[in-house]
Formats: sequence, C-alpha cells, structure tokens
Amino acid sequence: MARGKTLARIHRVRTLQLGLTRADEARAHDKFASEQALSGRIALLAEAVAPMNETRVAVSLGAAAHYRERLQQSANAAVARVQAAEQHVERAAEATRAAKRDQSAVEKLLARADADAVLKAIRAMEESPVFRKVRHDPC
Repeated sequence: MARGKTLARIHRVRTLQLGLTRADEARAHDKFASEQALSGRIALLAEAVAPMNETRVAVSLGAAAHYRERLQQSANAAVARVQAAEQHVERAAEATRAAKRDQSAVEKLLARADADAVLKAIRAMEESPVFRKVRHDPC
C-alpha cells in the first residue's frame, strides 16, 4: 500500500509540473506572437517613412533618413527578439513533452500497481480454504 501512496503522490507532482510547463509554453507562444506583431508594426512604420517622389526638401529627406535608420535598428532588434522568443517556444514545447512523458510513465506504473493488487487479491482468494455447506434436499 505504501507503494501506491508514493505513486499517487508522484503522480500529483508530475501532473502539477505538467500544468506548469503547459502554462510556460502558453506564455512563450504569447510572447512570440507579441514579438512578431511588434516586428510587423516596425516594418509598416519603416515603409511609411520611405522617401516619396514629391518630397524634395533636404531637411525632410534628412529627417526621413534618420527615422529610417532608427527604425532599421529597431527592426534588427525585433528580429533578434523574435528569434529568441521562437527558441524559447521550442524549449518550452520540449519541456511540456518531457513532463507529459513523465506523467504518462507514472500513470502506467499506477495502472500496473493496481493490476498487481487485483492479481494479489485473486490469488489470496484462490488460496483461501474452501468452506462448502452441504445442503440436503428436504426429505
């Protein structure tokens, strides 16, 4: 019975760990989506600051060039953040798979322990002495 209690406790811990890793994976996916959206917004801003044919004033061209350079730096940083977020998603997904494997292994051990307990009870019943009442038909 102690083995069953130990397995049950381990199962609760593994289930909790699985829930935590799934939550971490969900946060990683949210962060990845947020970084991709930010990268997209920066790309739209860079496109909006692109020089136009009718703009001929040197000051506005200089300002646009300055903003394009700053947006390019931001875009490069956003690409790096997107890649880091993608790697975090991959690590979180692998951690979730590992936690699921651990939980499944404990569930299999619990099922095996239950089956062993049932077999032990069946053997005990088979080995118990047989008491038969001899009934006579009414004469």
